[in-house]
Amino acid sequence: MKHLFLGAALAAFATFGAAIGAASAADQSSSLAAPARMGPWGFDLAGRDPAASPGADFFQYANGTWMKSLVIPPDRSRYGTFDALTVLSENRVHGLLEAAAADPSASGDEAMIGAFYKAFLDEGRIETLGAKPLADDLAAIRAAKDRSALASLMGKANKGFYGAIFGVGISADAKAPTRYAVYLGQAGLGLPDRDYYLEASFAPQKAKYLAYVAQTLKAIDWPDAEGQAKAIVDLETRIAQASWSKVEQRDPVKTYNAMTPAELAAAAPGFDWAAYLAAADLGSVNRVVVAEKTAFPRIAALFAATPIATLQAWQAFDVADNASPFLSKGFADANFEFRNKTLSGQPQQKPRWKRAAAVIDAQVGEAVGKVYVAKYFPPQSKARMEALIGDLRSALAARIQRVSWMSPATKAKAEEKLAKFTVKVGYPVKWRDYGALTISPTDLTGDVVRAGAFEWARQVNRLNQPVDRDEWGLTPQTVNAYYNPTQNEIVFPAAILQPPFFDPTADPAVNYGAIGGVIGHEMTHGFDDQGRQFDGTGALADWWAPQDAAKFTAEAQRLGAQYSAFEPIKGAHVNGGLTMGENIADLGGLLLGLDAYHLSLNGKPAPVLDGATGDQRVFFGWAQVWRGASREDALRQQLVSNPHSPPHERVNGVVRNIDAWYAAFGVKPTDPMYVAPDQRVRIW
Repeated sequence: MKHLFLGAALAAFATFGAAIGAASAADQSSSLAAPARMGPWGFDLAGRDPAASPGADFFQYANGTWMKSLVIPPDRSRYGTFDALTVLSENRVHGLLEAAAADPSASGDEAMIGAFYKAFLDEGRIETLGAKPLADDLAAIRAAKDRSALASLMGKANKGFYGAIFGVGISADAKAPTRYAVYLGQAGLGLPDRDYYLEASFAPQKAKYLAYVAQTLKAIDWPDAEGQAKAIVDLETRIAQASWSKVEQRDPVKTYNAMTPAELAAAAPGFDWAAYLAAADLGSVNRVVVAEKTAFPRIAALFAATPIATLQAWQAFDVADNASPFLSKGFADANFEFRNKTLSGQPQQKPRWKRAAAVIDAQVGEAVGKVYVAKYFPPQSKARMEALIGDLRSALAARIQRVSWMSPATKAKAEEKLAKFTVKVGYPVKWRDYGALTISPTDLTGDVVRAGAFEWARQVNRLNQPVDRDEWGLTPQTVNAYYNPTQNEIVFPAAILQPPFFDPTADPAVNYGAIGGVIGHEMTHGFDDQGRQFDGTGALADWWAPQDAAKFTAEAQRLGAQYSAFEPIKGAHVNGGLTMGENIADLGGLLLGLDAYHLSLNGKPAPVLDGATGDQRVFFGWAQVWRGASREDALRQQLVSNPHSPPHERVNGVVRNIDAWYAAFGVKPTDPMYVAPDQRVRIW
């Protein structure tokens, strides 16, 4: 599937190797109770590897025994702490969906999610339909005899299963964040990243993609499936060659290029922009923001030079590929075999109810979240979390004052931005209204299309409205958190506010290392290499003194070089440029968690628990939330396409730059992880 996220990106805390899915022994239980405390005071002492040296491999020292017993479940591409909470959330959602589907008196949102669930689980009906749900789309593709007609079909991508070589989205205008803007960006690739087309190391995956394209075209009786499959992959390879890398896409200044539709048509001829925008219900817009400016004319030229028959076949494959998870078993299994098994190493397909839960969450997640919060999120968790955020805010304010490389004028602007942070905890203050959306228990593909069209219409209709600052980018049942630069906000859904991240009854030091590190991570995103380019109002604006910006950039590049040296798989390194923002946020987050813990002691000595000092317990809290492992194919995909470093590096890459870690664990210059004081990265 061709995915595109446009506008100022949310800086999320976690990354997952697979969508919501299966699990460990805990998943075999039907228990929906909150997870128990980890160990006697919040850390799993038995999970440590006492034979390991903290200065040689701190991740192994903190998590090694647990890691030795870890078996990734067959229907997952990774498993760890995040996944365990995701499983709990998934099981809870499962119960809510089952209850909604079984209740004949259900109304409103509950009736809607129950109908959606029944539609997904009606395998008998889905099997009898085969490829019939695609008939109208495929007929429209066959009837599209010229490039204008094909551009028009691409404009409908957000309203159904069609693909597009350019993506369109609507989000807050990065330079005027009180209004919405239409964003356009490169798209068109069926593999996870352009490297899959261009790097020899991914040649096996590319070959299997070619076979999958041919298999899918045959399944819909498309003529010359083998020949057109090769033409499709060749086209996408040329698009990959024209596309910007993910590192280039991280620059919020270079990816903000406002122009009129007429200026866009002149800059990128060969593609019918008027037809495309009209089909996207954006025919009346007079301004768009183009992301990868130099890629657009090259991709448009490829569109103009590609035979109509190839463009039709490409669109037909996209429709079938995007719809496959909702079609009969042959389509769904083929899609799984390539997209999950080949690309991520996941051996088994998830049970159908889990796939249903994931789809419903993605399509109408706030309807599920409203029920979830009422049943599973205690008000006291929200209050305690808000207090912790206040502690972290104070710690960041103090750290801004202490940094030696920043001038007083820039510090004042940084303090102003911090003071304007908006905090959202648990769930939205107002829920999305799905009253105009029709969901049928007997029409799964129609439900998916209608839900997509409903969401796109919601976005288009708000173009002339003020930005909704109450809106959330994640559902409450999602185990994650994020920073949104255009709203200058940090957001913590209900599902992450549980052990091992947050346990009000656990040792405070562990909480400060775990959820404190999460809070600090999101706060630091406001001051990472991307977030620092947005001011306190959320506008993309340069508020830095030039000499301060130069010092920040130099230090960030040193951190990037450290991470680029990590080699999680032989021959495959972390991309320090791609992961820059997350690495800065991890470093800042743990520092702030440590600072906030020290402030909470009010000058009193920290207690020692089971021989562990307060500082040691903060570091243990951070390490524990990252324990987990990925299958090799999933890890390879993460290294080229995801802005987060792998868990092992997220622990070791951070602690080696923190002076207090050396003191806490007696790390010496002879230890492998030792970094000389003058070489440690000091940003925030």
